[in-house]
Order: sequence, then structure tokens, then C-alpha cells
Amino acid sequence: MPSPNRAWLILANAYLRVTELRPLLDSFGSVDEIVAQPRARLAGTGLADEKCVAIASPDDAAIDAALAWLDADAHHLVTWGGEDYPEMLSQIPGPPLVLYVNGDVDALHLPALAIIGSRNPTQGGERNAREFARHLAGQGFTIVSGMAQGIDAAAHRGALDAGGRTVALLGTGIDRVYPAVNRTLAHDVAAHGALVTEYPLGASPEHWHFPERNRLISGLSLGTLVVEAARRSGSLITARLAGDQGREIFALPGSIHNPLSRGCHKLIRQGAKLVETADDIVAELGPLTGHMRGDDAGYDTLRRCLDHDPVSIDELEKRSGLTIDQLSSMLLILELHGEVESLSGGRYVKKEPLQA
Repeated sequence: MPSPNRAWLILANAYLRVTELRPLLDSFGSVDEIVAQPRARLAGTGLADEKCVAIASPDDAAIDAALAWLDADAHHLVTWGGEDYPEMLSQIPGPPLVLYVNGDVDALHLPALAIIGSRNPTQGGERNAREFARHLAGQGFTIVSGMAQGIDAAAHRGALDAGGRTVALLGTGIDRVYPAVNRTLAHDVAAHGALVTEYPLGASPEHWHFPERNRLISGLSLGTLVVEAARRSGSLITARLAGDQGREIFALPGSIHNPLSRGCHKLIRQGAKLVETADDIVAELGPLTGHMRGDDAGYDTLRRCLDHDPVSIDELEKRSGLTIDQLSSMLLILELHGEVESLSGGRYVKKEPLQA
């Protein structure tokens, strides 16, 4: 019996887009039926010939290699329309057809902030990225970035410093680390979050992959923070994509004598929110978690376990039966809505909800 992932892998290796998948589904009903069609019938839907060839005559060795990769623990294929597909990415123009994930799929469903910037930052910029990431990850946000040297790497490391989650969107196949100097960092990210890409195994770091994957960095996140960037940089492209996707844009101001501050100052002039502390970001993102705020039984259970005396997350785990991962996300969302206050030592106290 064929693997349920085989058909999706064939379509992914053909670089099929969601906009191209929809008419194929209208014509043939399912992905299994699509990959069973001869080239001529696929061409009859208007699909480009090279993609018809790639689907009708797939590279079986490449598909088998991907299936073997998926056999390993913590390796996942998340498909468009599936239950594990991130809601945030389903909302963006040009959502990815599939995501190859090495790590925890749940990390793709938690409130996230993207932190991006220069590959060659100043020491101060690198320090700011790490400290903002550490503080925000400590409050429960997943930190999203692109695994590049400089600000990206500092953001991932800051989240790891806090014992929080971080997600890296790659511009290569999931089996490659680029740049190679970040190999150890990539291992740590996979262990405490996830490495994610839409590109097939073995895909090399083509120059056009990186601006394309930037839409996923901003798309997976409630907001994007630019720490240092030149006036013309990939970070400003990501910020523009965030704006197009209806996401918040934050920028850290800097010295007028620092060329890497000019991109941030440009964003601020264009309407990005100037931030001086991580709490500025928390205050802005609170209202944006409304669609994530749960009114299901799990949240009701958590609310009953909270009171006006401080309680540790370990005690909440015992009282509620929820896992630490579930509680971390749910407590963050309730905190952003003013129902919970976090105290030192990992303790929480109940508050009255904010009035609209």
C-alpha cells in the first residue's frame, strides 16, 4: 500500500503551488488521483509542461529518500489543508504546499514573533537581538527567524538562552544547513522548536529561495521586529511582506551615525512601531491574539485552576492535567488578554479580564 505522503512529495518535488493544486483537485478529486494521471491529462488543466512531466514521471529515488527521512523521529511532512498546517500560513498569499519539519510541529501553532536583521550587525545590534529574543521567549513567544548569520542567529540563541521555543525557516532542503557554521545552532533549534522549509530534500541555497522563504518568516508570526538593517536589505523586504500580510512591523531605532540603523529609521518613518523595550512589543501584540484565545474546555480548566494567590506552572500542571507546553502557550494568551499576571519564579496569578 503506498505511503500517504508519497503523492504530496511528488507534487512538492514538482514545485507545485497551492494555486495550481486547486484546479487539479477540481478535475481529479484528490492528490492520489492527481499523481496517477498521465502527462496529457495533467496538461489539459493548463498546468505548465515541466510540472506535468515532474508529476507524471517523478524521480522515485528522490521520493524514496524523502520517505526514508520521514521515518526518523521528529521528522514531519505538513501538508496544505491538513490538521497540522499552521493557521497563520493558511492566511497569507501564496501559502506553501508542504512544510518539511524537523522538530516539534506544535511550535508552528503558538504565538510567534519574527526577529530579523543584518547578517553583519554591530555588537550592540547582535546583543539587542539576543536580549529581545530571550525576554520574549521567556514570556512564551516562539521566536522565528531565518538561521542566517548575524541577527537571525542571535535571535535563535536568545530564545534558547531562555529555555523557550524558536523556529528557523530555511532557504534550503531540510537536510542541509546553510550557512554551515550554524550546524550546531540548527541542531539546538530542532531540539527546542523546529527547522522548517518548503523546499525538497537536497535543495541547494539558491539565491531566489531566500526572499521567497521570507514570506513564511513574516507569515508565521504575529509581528516582525527589525533590529539592524541597511536602507536596501532583505530585512526590509521581509518587513514589506509582513505589512502586505497584515502583520505588525516593529523597528529598533539606533544611532544616526550607524548605517545599519537607516533601514530601521526608514521603516519607522513609513509607520513601523518604534520599540525601546520588549514590553512595547508585548503590549502591541496582545489584541492580535484574539483569534488564538481559546474558549474550549482546556482554557476553562486552566481558569478554574488559577486564583488570586500565586501558583507555579508545575502546580498548574498537576491541577489541570495539561502539559507544560500547553500551559505555556495558554498562559501567554491569557496574560496578553489581561486575565493572568506572570510573576518571578515562574508563578502566575489570576487577574480580572481587561474591559473592551
